[in-house]
Parts: sequence; structure tokens; C-alpha cells
Amino acid sequence: MQNTKFKQDKVDGVTIAYREAGNVENPTIVLLHGYPSSSHQYRKVLDQLSDSYHLIAPDYPGFGLSDFPDPTSYQYTFDNIAHTIDSFLDNRGIKSYAIMMQDYGAPIGFRLATAHPERITAIITQNGNAYLEGIGAVWKGIKAMWANRNAETEAPLLSAFTLDGLKWDYTHGTKDHERINPDCWHLDYLRMQRPNAQKVNLDLWYDYQNNLKLYPKWQQYLRDHQPPVLVVWGKNDAYFPESGAEAFKKDVKNLDYNVYDTGHFALEDHADEIIGKIREFMDKL
Repeated sequence: MQNTKFKQDKVDGVTIAYREAGNVENPTIVLLHGYPSSSHQYRKVLDQLSDSYHLIAPDYPGFGLSDFPDPTSYQYTFDNIAHTIDSFLDNRGIKSYAIMMQDYGAPIGFRLATAHPERITAIITQNGNAYLEGIGAVWKGIKAMWANRNAETEAPLLSAFTLDGLKWDYTHGTKDHERINPDCWHLDYLRMQRPNAQKVNLDLWYDYQNNLKLYPKWQQYLRDHQPPVLVVWGKNDAYFPESGAEAFKKDVKNLDYNVYDTGHFALEDHADEIIGKIREFMDKL
């Protein structure tokens, strides 16, 4: 992490923690993290690509080292988080950038892209979904909560917040669990013990249904604007299986398609390969 700086910025009363690396004169890549992680998941990208690119990775409100406002004062929806990150980028004067997005990073990134299509130079998706084909079988319990949110439909989901449940997010679908750094899920577990953390994440899972309603809009954006897209996908992801990666082929003409024999957090065990692909992809822009 020798090339990364750890910074903070106040956005609409919320302190956003972020990691930044590289020369601001170089092309910018905004790194948008997934659940249950933070900018920590991009530590290898920040270190290895900072020689050629300006990299910036914010923690969303309630995640990582950013403020965790009470849900009575901050609305934890993807619309609102995207608004906060949009304001954060405006504060930093970032008006032209590629997006790297994983998991939650996709609904936030696509909101940025559809709001400001002229700012987006490229999209890098690492299991960042935008198609119904990419919604895996493990969403069954969350879909039950969508249909009728109550204590009974929430109860089966609570095991996801345990240490074992968080470990599963990182290790499921990988070929060698011992290659996955356990600091990842232990950090997430500690953060999940904060007041309101589980409620906020249930709120975001409930709100995720609104992302699916926006899929047609995001797909239209891809068709209309044709940003270059790099797919670097863990094909064994139970949340967003390879069918979600394949679906990008329907709408994107300039598509660099790559899948890896791993799970949800493909950077944990395939970082060198993926980062090499990012460099090759970005160098062509």
C-alpha cells in the first residue's frame, strides 16, 4: 500500500473516507466497492496501477471508515448513496473517469453513468450486475423479503452477518480457500457489529429490488452510449453467476470479456491477472 493515501472529505454533512493513488494528471478510475466490503477490496489495484492512472476509491456511508449516520438522518438507499458519491466526485473536481464496479458498485456506478454519460470513459465490471439473467439462486430469501418484509422473512437472512456467513462471501466458489486473506471477513464482521449495521444492510437488500427495475434503463444506456466495457468476472459467484457477465454481450459492441474460476471477490485470488487486463484495456482507450 506504499502508493496509496488515506483521505477524508465532507459531503453533505457526511465524512467520506477514501483511498487515492497516482497522479491526478493521469486518466482517472473510480473504484466502487461491493457488500460487505469497502475500498479495502481495491488495495491491490491501487498499489499496482498507480504508476499509470489516477485511482480513487470511496467508502460509502455506513461502510469502511466513512461516517455511519443514523438511519433516521440518512436514507440508506442506492439512490441516496449514489447521490452522495456523485457529490463526492464533484467535490474532488472529477469530471471524466472510468468506473470499476463490483456488486453494490454496479447500481451506484450505473446511476452515475446514466446521470452523466458524458463523464464516463469506460466501465470495468467485476461481478457488477445489470441483467436479470445475472441474479443467482441465493437471492431466493431476499426475494421473499421483497414480497413481504417482516421479522419472519428477515430471520433467515441474519446468518449472513455472522463471521461464517461473511467468510462464505469471500470463499464460496474459490478453488483454494487458503489463498483468501481472512482479514477481509474479519474486518467486515467487526463493522457489522456497529449499532444499526444489520438493519442498514437489510434496508439495502430490501431496496435492491429497485435496482432490478432500473436494469432496462442501464441496458439502454449501454446501447445508446456504447462505453468500452471490460468484464472480469468470477464465474462461480452465487450472487451474480456468469450468465450476468454473458448478458453484457447483448448490448455492448466494444466488450473485452474475461471469466475466472473463482467467486464473488475475484480480486482476492486473481488480482495479478485482472489488474493486467485492466492495464491492457485502459491503455487502448
